[in-house]
Amino acid sequence: MIEQSEELIKRLNELKKYIFFEILELAGRVFIVVDYDETVVIGRRGFLPEEKERGLVLVFNSKMKFSWDENAITAILFFGNTPERCYIPINAIAVVFSPDLRIQLSVPVLKSEIEKQGDSSPLAQNDKENKKQTTIENEKKDNINEKKDNIIDITKLRKKK
Repeated sequence: MIEQSEELIKRLNELKKYIFFEILELAGRVFIVVDYDETVVIGRRGFLPEEKERGLVLVFNSKMKFSWDENAITAILFFGNTPERCYIPINAIAVVFSPDLRIQLSVPVLKSEIEKQGDSSPLAQNDKENKKQTTIENEKKDNINEKKDNIIDITKLRKKK
C-alpha cells in the first residue's frame, strides 16, 4: 500500500484536474462524483440522504462558467430550475468520468493531516461558518437581483389618453 502523504494528495488532485479538463475538451462535458463532506457546499440544497452515502454526481460542460483553483471548484449549478452556489473541495472528488468516452478515474478521498487536525479547531470551524454565511448572503443577493429582473413597470403598459 502506498503511504498517504501531502505530496500524494497534491499529485492526485493535479491528476483529477488534468483528467477533468482533458475529458471536457474531448467530450464537451465531464461528470464527477463528490463524496459527502462538511466542507462541500451545494447551496441550500445540500446532499440528499442517499447522496450522503453514495456521493453526488455533478455534470460540467464546456459552456459553463466555473472556477477550479488549487483547493476547490466553485460554480453555480442548476438542480432542476434552481441555481445553487457550489463549493467543491478537490479532495471530495472521488471519480472523474465520461460515459461518452467510457473512461473514468476513481481516486480514494484522502484528507491531509492538516485537514484532519484542522476540522476540529475553532479557526477551521469559523472558516466553515464564514464560508457558509458568505454563500447564504450571496444567495440572498442573487434572489433579490432575480426578483428585480422579474419586476415589470405597469405604467408603461397603460394606454395613453
